[in-house]
Amino acid sequence: MIRNLCLCLALFSLLACNNKTKSTDATLRDFTFAPVKGIRYEEVKRRFSDGLSFNKDGFMQKPSWIIEVAAEDTMMAWSPQKQIMQKFYLQYDHGNVYNFAEEFFKVKHISKDSLVFQRVQVDGKVIAADIRSDVNMTFYAQRYIKDKLKVLAEKLQQTTKADTLFIQKRAAEVNLNSDSAFAATSPVQFIPNSKIVTAEKLSTVDKLLKRTEAYDYMYPQYKIVINRAYKDFAYQCSAVVDAKGTIRVQNVYGVLPEDMAPRKKIIQGVADIYLRNLFTVIPGTTLGIAHNSEITLNIVGKAIKK
Repeated sequence: MIRNLCLCLALFSLLACNNKTKSTDATLRDFTFAPVKGIRYEEVKRRFSDGLSFNKDGFMQKPSWIIEVAAEDTMMAWSPQKQIMQKFYLQYDHGNVYNFAEEFFKVKHISKDSLVFQRVQVDGKVIAADIRSDVNMTFYAQRYIKDKLKVLAEKLQQTTKADTLFIQKRAAEVNLNSDSAFAATSPVQFIPNSKIVTAEKLSTVDKLLKRTEAYDYMYPQYKIVINRAYKDFAYQCSAVVDAKGTIRVQNVYGVLPEDMAPRKKIIQGVADIYLRNLFTVIPGTTLGIAHNSEITLNIVGKAIKK
């Protein structure tokens, strides 16, 4: 009986070993976080696969994360809002893909000095093969930055000469065509020259829709109010603001196709007469380089009440 019991226990143990998977046993994975537990890392660069911080649309990859592995299933990340290291469940997904802080990452390198993650978009179990998955994040251990590199993390996070050359080239391209543009990391500014006008840059950040701060420079929106206008009106349109601050209306929203051309002409007149004369329009810039950029304008006119 004892012999049979021992055989049963041995068989149960063998079956348990055979049932181990990468999801349940970290030692079976290509990477384990155990050797780097307790080491605090700071993100020093975030690049597309071509090594640049920008894509052709002007979207900038900006390194900002501070992370620390608390356990094989727990990642801590710095929360600027709460000013604390916040814990997140570190979930193994598949392959070398993990999830924490509502983001998916493919682990490419782990050492005590550095980590390299590929930020990816996962749909089901499939990694999207587009720009959403074309992001590489490099982290250095804070002690490595301080003791070995002897520089501040902010220095390592700066854009490169290659980034500057890329933006110079893109600016030269779009500035040759009044209808071409790319997003400016320092968006257009409207500085009032008169008390009868106001300008407000609207924010579209929405955590529920996963709209980050980047949306505010990628898709800048403005509300312009003109008091003492020739009549009451409210227009919404897209426009390209060129490197000299000239506004060219592109599309008009909220009108029928047959009304598009005449309404566009009216709004262009408002831009040429009111906006040009009552505002100093500072063009959008990236890395200090002025270039065409597209904005959305909500223009409200208020006539003098008699």
